[in-house]
Amino acid sequence: MGMDTDKGPATDVKLSQCFIAVDDHDKALAFYRDVLGLEVRGDVGFEGMRWVTVGSPLQPDVEIVLEPPAANPDTSPADRQAMAELLAKGILRGVIFSTADCDALFARVEAAGAEVLQEPMDQPYGVRDCAFRDPAGNLLRFTEGRGG
Repeated sequence: MGMDTDKGPATDVKLSQCFIAVDDHDKALAFYRDVLGLEVRGDVGFEGMRWVTVGSPLQPDVEIVLEPPAANPDTSPADRQAMAELLAKGILRGVIFSTADCDALFARVEAAGAEVLQEPMDQPYGVRDCAFRDPAGNLLRFTEGRGG
């Protein structure tokens, strides 16, 4: 089906939450809160699992939920193991953050001992960025600038 051209774009839709799988919430908190400076907005335990919600003070309406790799209680043991293995390999999709100063952020995160994947560099598509793995192995990119 094509787009209905009689109606304008949906203007009331915006990102509220996204999810990042972590295998150790304490290590994740030390990184996302203490290194990146995100604020903790919630910390909930249920049936032996834990969900911690963090977000940037600059974006009060956007939250990142740090969740177990297989948060669905109906997940089979084999699927839980597969998710844990994918997480450990860093294969699960990551998140891209924006920052006003890529180089300063890089220095701070590198000094905290995070695994460096890419030092700050100017990309041909108009941003300067760097990349790290979080303590669980997730790919995190930090970009500065938009456009050319």
